[in-house]
Amino acid sequence: MPERTGPRAGRFLVLAAVFVCAACGLVYELELVALASSLTGDPVTQASVVLSVMVFAMGVGSLLAKRLRCRAAVGFGLLEAVLALAGGCSALLLYGAFAWLGGTRHALVGVSLLLGVLIGAEMPLLMTLMQRVSRCARQDAGGAVADLFAADYVGALVGGLAFPFLLLPWLGQLTTALATGAVNALAGGALVLWLFHRDLTGGERLLLWSVNAAVLAVLAGAAVLADDFERAARHAVYGAHARVAVRTHGQEVVLTGPPDGPPDLYVDGRLRVRGGDPRRHHPALVHPAMRGRHARVLVLGGGDGLAVREVLRYADVESVTVVGPDPMVVRLARTDPALARLNGHAFGDRRVRVVPAEPFHWLRTARGGTPYDVVVSDLPPPAGGAGATPYSLEFYGLAARHLAAGGRLAVHAGPLPERPRAYWTVEASLRAAGFTTRPYTVAAPAGGGAASGHAEGAAPTTVRAGAGPAAGADAGGGYDRGFVLAVPGDPRRTRPPALGVAAGVDGGGVPSAAALEAGARRMERSRPRAQPPSTLTRPRYGP
Repeated sequence: MPERTGPRAGRFLVLAAVFVCAACGLVYELELVALASSLTGDPVTQASVVLSVMVFAMGVGSLLAKRLRCRAAVGFGLLEAVLALAGGCSALLLYGAFAWLGGTRHALVGVSLLLGVLIGAEMPLLMTLMQRVSRCARQDAGGAVADLFAADYVGALVGGLAFPFLLLPWLGQLTTALATGAVNALAGGALVLWLFHRDLTGGERLLLWSVNAAVLAVLAGAAVLADDFERAARHAVYGAHARVAVRTHGQEVVLTGPPDGPPDLYVDGRLRVRGGDPRRHHPALVHPAMRGRHARVLVLGGGDGLAVREVLRYADVESVTVVGPDPMVVRLARTDPALARLNGHAFGDRRVRVVPAEPFHWLRTARGGTPYDVVVSDLPPPAGGAGATPYSLEFYGLAARHLAAGGRLAVHAGPLPERPRAYWTVEASLRAAGFTTRPYTVAAPAGGGAASGHAEGAAPTTVRAGAGPAAGADAGGGYDRGFVLAVPGDPRRTRPPALGVAAGVDGGGVPSAAALEAGARRMERSRPRAQPPSTLTRPRYGP
């Protein structure tokens, strides 16, 4: 065999290349799943699409690679260069499709197919190269295959662990893909140009050097321009008013709007705060639950501080515990002048305590504390995968353990016109968890305060740069929010909670008792005959 090293060293180098290629391939897969899930909010569907399409494409790639076995060395070198370029730029392509084309579905399937074909073609070529090294090392074919698969599996393990714990926190999604592509190109090119250089003609060596240099140059240039690309994409998504953008714990937090005007807050592209309409959602969620004893209040989510603002309008509130918000969102709510002004500087109140913990885990593990008179669930609307957990039967069962006798639970169950089935699944889950419920809705007037064209919790529609977020669909249209007020007790024996507002609290968007009762009657007229609850093992919130 034409090689610069001995047979044992050659076998080690091939296995090292297998290890690196496997790690890079899995990082590409995880990157696609993570970014698509972040952009759409539906991790189950995105993971299913990426994995199934890529596995199918890997089979196709394996068949196509048979034509390259006669020139395995140069074929593998070129294959890795193309894979490095495609995998390295995959996140840019996906994010660009989201920003400028308004969706990721077609781009996700196309990129998954391409990467799957290229990854699938690796193994037959590596087996051919490994067999040549093994013959020189006098290793049997079975042992060579075992070594090859062992290196492949260990590499996948390392790549799978490095992505969430090292690459994503330190580099972010775009730079992670680009850096992985560079490593992929270096590993493939080095193996062929060093170990199998005598298998290459002069023209093939020049071709490999040129292609790999070009790929590395493109990836390096893309890495340098990644921040500019992200700003341009953000401008396309949010319009000209995106003024604060930070990334933390794999999430992108964007604050839009003028510094002296009402802000809109987006987390991973989904609207969390509608600054032009701040006095409808949270008052309707909080005040019906505060009718009664409310000395101790637990807020689940609510990192923007708007639910806490409404709670603190009651002077006899003794303590407010806020569990679950992203620390970066809380920091923005404290320090950004526009957002802090919107929430009334709620997090500066000495009665407020913030616990940056996952709500389900906190409800399950918190012990020994005084129960709460009111629990307010101000979490993102229900979605597939992990997004269904805070709206499951088990979650509400844990919340019931933290309620005092006679306590009340208020839940924001999402925008009604878009997902009525999800709303009634939330209500069914509460009933199955042992609550008696009172569904109600509050309608926003057409055109009233719609600073953004999107229902809260929805991903923004792509708009033309400079048009501003109001250019999206729905701008100027009314939309309804769905809420559920619940009290512990068998629905067959317990009277549903009355809707109303405590005496002395009015104005500032607080709904009247008549409006709340009208919303409740409207909901009862639209109640479906039967709706099963959502559980951890059987989530029922689809895309």
